[in-house]
Amino acid sequence: MARSYFWTMLSLILHQVDAAYWREWEMFHVPGGIQGFLIFNLAAIALVLAGYRHVLLETRLAPRYAAVCAALGAGTFLIHAGFALAGLEQFHLPLSMAILGLCLACAAWLLRDVRRVRGPLARRTA
Repeated sequence: MARSYFWTMLSLILHQVDAAYWREWEMFHVPGGIQGFLIFNLAAIALVLAGYRHVLLETRLAPRYAAVCAALGAGTFLIHAGFALAGLEQFHLPLSMAILGLCLACAAWLLRDVRRVRGPLARRTA
């Protein structure tokens, strides 16, 4: 699960770098503009980094953090796909689209790993 978590986390962080270029805070009408966007990223990146620590240490919370990270990856793709369908032109450069696709693909990989890990854990604690 460490490898799939790493790639999902990396794709999410890359997306946030790209999001700064596209001024994503304007798309979401974030209160405080860039300042609110930075506060959001402080919390979001801290969460996924803390989760990565749990995954590496194989704590009992690791599957929960991994599920949250996978949801963030899939959600990022779905939200931006919705924006594209609504006609917004941000994130239409080839690498921007590739990063969004990577968010979804890595999230699916991570979710598969979470399901594989949760199975044996659930049987041991029952």
